[in-house]
Amino acid sequence: MRRPLALLALIAGTLLFVASPPAAATAPGAASATASPTAAFTKTSAWDAGYQGAYTVTNGGGATLTGWTVEFDLPAGTAVGSYWDALLTRDGSHYTFRNREYNGTLPPGGTATFGWVSSGTGEPANCRLDGAPCTGGTGGGDTTAPGVPPGVTVGSPTASSLTVRWNAATDDSGAVAGYDVSRDGGAPVSVTGTSYTATGLQASTGYSFRVRARDAAGNTSAYSAAVSGTTAPSGGGPQPGGGVRTAPYVDMGAWPTPSMPTMSAASGIKSYTMAFITASGCKAMWFNAYDPRDGWAKDQIDAVRAGGGDVKVSFGGASGIELAQACGSVDSLFTEYDAVVTAYGLKYADFDIEGSATADPASVARRSQALARLQQAHPGLRISLTLPVLPEGLTADGLNVVRSARDAGVDLDVVNVMAMDYYRGVDYGDAAVQAARSTFAQLRSLYPGRSDAQVWAMVGVTPMLGQNDDGHVYDQADARQLVAFAQDEHLGELAFWESTRDRNACTGALYMCTNIPQSPYEFSKIFAPYTG
Repeated sequence: MRRPLALLALIAGTLLFVASPPAAATAPGAASATASPTAAFTKTSAWDAGYQGAYTVTNGGGATLTGWTVEFDLPAGTAVGSYWDALLTRDGSHYTFRNREYNGTLPPGGTATFGWVSSGTGEPANCRLDGAPCTGGTGGGDTTAPGVPPGVTVGSPTASSLTVRWNAATDDSGAVAGYDVSRDGGAPVSVTGTSYTATGLQASTGYSFRVRARDAAGNTSAYSAAVSGTTAPSGGGPQPGGGVRTAPYVDMGAWPTPSMPTMSAASGIKSYTMAFITASGCKAMWFNAYDPRDGWAKDQIDAVRAGGGDVKVSFGGASGIELAQACGSVDSLFTEYDAVVTAYGLKYADFDIEGSATADPASVARRSQALARLQQAHPGLRISLTLPVLPEGLTADGLNVVRSARDAGVDLDVVNVMAMDYYRGVDYGDAAVQAARSTFAQLRSLYPGRSDAQVWAMVGVTPMLGQNDDGHVYDQADARQLVAFAQDEHLGELAFWESTRDRNACTGALYMCTNIPQSPYEFSKIFAPYTG
């Protein structure tokens, strides 16, 4: 959503350059047990029509590797789409990836990873690294499988999910590259950590899981013994929805800084969504000006909570750089998210993903994995994704963001759609309702194990009050229409952009006015009674 012009002027001229991370390296002499370089394939996420794949090149030899080339074949019906951290040439179904300038030099034990998004589900075959088998040398190299992962357990049941956890396996090379988790004997899902949350399950149903380890040379252990768990009954355990049901956005970068407690007292709104935390390098900052670790505006959050409401903090927005694009690793991204959640004692976190951030598969995957870890570190944390929408539903990129989060094990509370700026000659009240219906249909296909009521409780809608950027108008009658629809279907959340515009009730620049006839807080008073 939009940043006010005053704030844009404040941060104009500040350029953030995000360098691609260098390849991880170990000191010379710390070479792994492998005798030569290897390249190991993993699926970092998968969906019905494709997957996100990656190769990790490991220098298992005793001399520095200066440049590398990985080539492989894909079966008919599968092709590489977008890719990163390598240069690609293609000859029919044969793909050749070469190192970039920043990740080609690998000391003994050093690694570099590149990846791509696949259309189609076929996996690479006939892999060669610098002309030799990807498993090392001329067929020799590391042929020792890792140990079986110990301590596998199943727990944290909800009506639609179970979480599998295990202890790290051992390998002769020093560390494993990842793990495969099989549910009920089915095709495995590849993960890099030591936990996995299976979602979309049936309530009151038993499931069994097995886990195996993979090393960088592609060797796999035997599966662990099967362990079982049972999902909670329908209506029991943590469920989608609940919690804050009306939480309009407040642009905290407006000047003077808005006061949520004052607006709450005047409008009847109990809860708000504070916008936006963006990246200053790989560091979370309030619009590149204030460090959330210092608890900026926490006094406002405390006052809202004391009044019986709560506050979501929103990361992202239309301006600035989203943290998942600025941070080059899951660990560094998780550290920033965790710092904000801890500083404010958050129960709710929102991630407003717009523009290039929705179409960047590397940052999408990083964010999903970091959010899964964030929920593990903060049990009960409710996470919402705020995404662009059309009356026909989420865009293809937005849908991939949701799918990636689901597959990484994130328990999404709400998928909040930005019902605004369609640049079409449509009634914006009708379009908001249609966007909600379309998003419901999409989520129902992504979460087949959930009831209609549970899926509706995942849907959030955020229109832009008054005049939109495209000149079309969302008025008070449209707001009443949306609230009535939400009451009928019990939507998970209603919000709007943005509370200071509603307070000002003026005609002028769109970052501060709605440009339609209204009284102060008129929209807030329409939305405030909605409780789900």
